[in-house]
Amino acid sequence: MAGADFNGAPDIDHLNTRVQRELSDWMNWIKTEIGFDGWRFDFAKGYSPDITKLYMGNTRPEFAVGEIWNPLSYGSDGKPNYDQDGHRRELTEWVKAVGGSATAFDFTTKGILQAALVEGELWRLKDSNGGPPGMIGLMPENAVTFVDNHDTGSTQKHWPFPSDKVMQGYVYILTHPGIPSIIYDHFFDWGLKEEISKLAMIRIKNGIRASSTVRILASDPDLYVAAIDDKIIAKIGPRYEAGHLVPTNFRIATCGNDYVVWEKQ
Repeated sequence: MAGADFNGAPDIDHLNTRVQRELSDWMNWIKTEIGFDGWRFDFAKGYSPDITKLYMGNTRPEFAVGEIWNPLSYGSDGKPNYDQDGHRRELTEWVKAVGGSATAFDFTTKGILQAALVEGELWRLKDSNGGPPGMIGLMPENAVTFVDNHDTGSTQKHWPFPSDKVMQGYVYILTHPGIPSIIYDHFFDWGLKEEISKLAMIRIKNGIRASSTVRILASDPDLYVAAIDDKIIAKIGPRYEAGHLVPTNFRIATCGNDYVVWEKQ
């Protein structure tokens, strides 16, 4: 039942029934009295999924997300391996183990997307089955996608997304399936509010959902193009001659540095 160790905080005996009862009571109190309606299970690999399942059952939140942050697999060249199926299945197995109602941060998508843009290897964005290579390719309804969070970026910068590629990252997660999240810093401090808001509105207008379907039209080193629900088409990468992949009944909805999003008319 024990989980991974974390030296930054004391251990809590979650197998103790008094701990379970008092933590559940406190969580329900901040739901009913303070107004919280969801949980973020921090360092969720530090305790058994059975424990998370217990707290989910005792508190029944509207939304819950777990942080299962494991390193990608790397090759001898120091780059992430193309096949990260084992990494994303760790996330889906955790979701299943906690009962299926929680979500997990899609660290697989973050890592692959980041590597693809940094290395100019956008072919990484299509797995061997022709779909998205992250958790969104297996269990999109339970995958919370992100470009950076308070650990990877912001002030800590443990695994930051390259600053000149951030908008391409948002084009990907805000047009693709999964549950996209936006970090405060990028939206308010980086001056990206207008660009990100346009992408969010395109997603809402076209009814793109966590379970939307993706049809990858191109995945070359310098070009990635995908149609989502056949309602919008997203392009990232420095190559511009992608027009032959876009039907004539699609029009540009927004564009920026190395990205374009079209929507069906």
